[in-house]
Amino acid sequence: MTQIAIPFLLMRGGTSRGPYFLRSDLPENMDQLSKVLVAVVGAGNATNIDGLGGGNAVTTKVAMLSRSERDDADVDYFFAQVSVDEEMVDYAPTCGNMLVGVGPAAVEMGLVPIDCETTTVRIHAVNTGALVEAVVQTPGGEVNYEGDVAIAGVPGTAAPVALNFLDVVGSRCDGLLPTGKEREEIGGFEVSCVDVAMPMVIGRAEDFGISGYETADELNANEALFARMEKVRLEAGRRMGLGDVSKSVVPKFGLVSPARAGGHMSVRYFMPWKCHPSLAVTGSQCIAACALVKGSIMGGIAKPIAPSPAVVTIEHPLGEMDVTVTYDRSGDTLRFISAGLVRTARLISRGEVMVPKAALDVEEKAGETA
Repeated sequence: MTQIAIPFLLMRGGTSRGPYFLRSDLPENMDQLSKVLVAVVGAGNATNIDGLGGGNAVTTKVAMLSRSERDDADVDYFFAQVSVDEEMVDYAPTCGNMLVGVGPAAVEMGLVPIDCETTTVRIHAVNTGALVEAVVQTPGGEVNYEGDVAIAGVPGTAAPVALNFLDVVGSRCDGLLPTGKEREEIGGFEVSCVDVAMPMVIGRAEDFGISGYETADELNANEALFARMEKVRLEAGRRMGLGDVSKSVVPKFGLVSPARAGGHMSVRYFMPWKCHPSLAVTGSQCIAACALVKGSIMGGIAKPIAPSPAVVTIEHPLGEMDVTVTYDRSGDTLRFISAGLVRTARLISRGEVMVPKAALDVEEKAGETA
């Protein structure tokens, strides 16, 4: 046999898409795991023609699930960002959009029993240690995907998946402000370095030579912009305690500008070497938190945010995203407590993905090393 079959669900979670696996069906060895995921996605080619990827960073993501041994969680969610045109896998970040599909996938996989009309799934995000509660619609003893909730970047409507993110401050770094500063200058640019759900470097769009209202395609064609951002990002990563981030997608980059459609601010979110078509769920929380920090780069850009709990509306290339933030402020000290969002997910297909045996050691089979 020249190929090995691995069971999977192909799901859309929020504005991302990818295969969802049982962790036990994949190699435990990380080098082997990376080879398998590269083969699954078809990484190393701009079209991902030889795998399940879609030629875009939002469609080359992988979720791996298992029952959690933690008392406060039902499911462990291990995320992998597979590169589009390089044979590379990054396990440093998590993905909030793929997380939207974790609750439904956990129920579909039998990891969590159905509980009446809705089922609450407590998720431990392995990559960052965050805890998330997902409320999944399960009327009649099965996951419901049909509903009237629309999210920007996805056609049509679907059933809501309510998410409540806990313990998101300092996902990879030391605290809300990893450098200890509300804003600082790096390479001639003023930025704020923030870590809530996702480490980010956030700057003003106009400072980087753009309006902040361009489409994702327009920005992706702006090589000079990416060169400016990457120089700042590399130094910011070092200052944030992340070390050499030249081969890591963390920290992400965000450029903000005043809102134009009634929101609190407008953002262009970078992953970091491509502009996100819309906005990452994790990034939305970090941007909302940055707007709450007095003295941050958001000063003069973000509209005032209401007392906690407050809904922060963030405009992005395809529309807007609402984040409900719970926080406490004592003087100038901010304590970010939690963030909540409502997103949607859909099961697209289920079956087996075929992986060349060459991706594994000669006698090793997927599932036998876990």
